[in-house]
Amino acid sequence: MKLRIRGNSIRIRVTQSELDEIGMDGEVRESVDFGDSRLTYALVRDAFDNEPSATFRENVITLRLPAGTVREWLDTDLVSIRATQRLDNGGELQLLIEKDFACLEPRPGEDESDMFPHPEAAGKWGHS
Repeated sequence: MKLRIRGNSIRIRVTQSELDEIGMDGEVRESVDFGDSRLTYALVRDAFDNEPSATFRENVITLRLPAGTVREWLDTDLVSIRATQRLDNGGELQLLIEKDFACLEPRPGEDESDMFPHPEAAGKWGHS
């Protein structure tokens, strides 16, 4: 799982096995160890939420996705899930959760075997 934070936006990209894990186990999580502390981020399927949402508590960023949205993501070609979360302070937090596609040009040292096939790859290589 890849995490990008910029301003008031969070973007997470998931591989094929991570999406399967969310579907089967209800969550997937990763951590970054800083020695004396750790940042954990998780994507969680939630049967009670109607909209994607995010929280940050005790060094854990948790993005919750409605169970129906996860099912649709698993069963269709849906690439990404976008949401705008209204904050208690009047601000907004932009959420983007995406399938992680393999690059069109292979990069040395990068294992892309678990990434989703890039939708433009067929056209690039002359396949239909």
